[in-house]
Amino acid sequence: MLRDFQLADWFTLGNAFCGTGAIFAAMRFLQDGVIRDLMIGMALIPLAFIFDALDGRVARWRKQASVLGRELDSLADVISFGVAPAALAYACGMQGGWDWLVLSYFVACGVSRLARYNVTAESLAGDDDKVKYFEGTPIPTSLVLVMVLAVAAYLGHIGEALWLGGWRLGPWLLHPLVLLYAVSGTLMISKTLRIPKP
Repeated sequence: MLRDFQLADWFTLGNAFCGTGAIFAAMRFLQDGVIRDLMIGMALIPLAFIFDALDGRVARWRKQASVLGRELDSLADVISFGVAPAALAYACGMQGGWDWLVLSYFVACGVSRLARYNVTAESLAGDDDKVKYFEGTPIPTSLVLVMVLAVAAYLGHIGEALWLGGWRLGPWLLHPLVLLYAVSGTLMISKTLRIPKP
């Protein structure tokens, strides 16, 4: 199978590798409590973003876009910009029952958004076979959420000191900061929001 990979696909795998590393770094932080592990995990998301940007450019430069590459890109994006940011939020202290629901909603929105894009990309493409706009925000915009978490971690506002604290709503705890993930997920699945594609 690896022989079928194009050069761009290796950049896509670099994206997935960074996302997976970020998840492991979050788990390592929860295990050992070493803030450096958490910061490394957060730093891997911008690196994943770079790989994600490069894979498309390399594919266009080499004129070797493929269905395999598109699916691989979506799977890598789910890891790096869906599951990894949710895992990092959990590691930062968003561990209440309502937080779990919101973070799961965020990941489900990311998966749904990527699936919709893959299904509708051909119908949205113009005569030049290029998609002119995104319906909803692209999943890599979750990089902004990770940057917010990185600032919070750097300033020591994680865990019990998480910005905005936590609220007990019924049987579960909600950390209001997690609502940024709810907004991000909702914007991803929006059909009315159209963003020009570069």
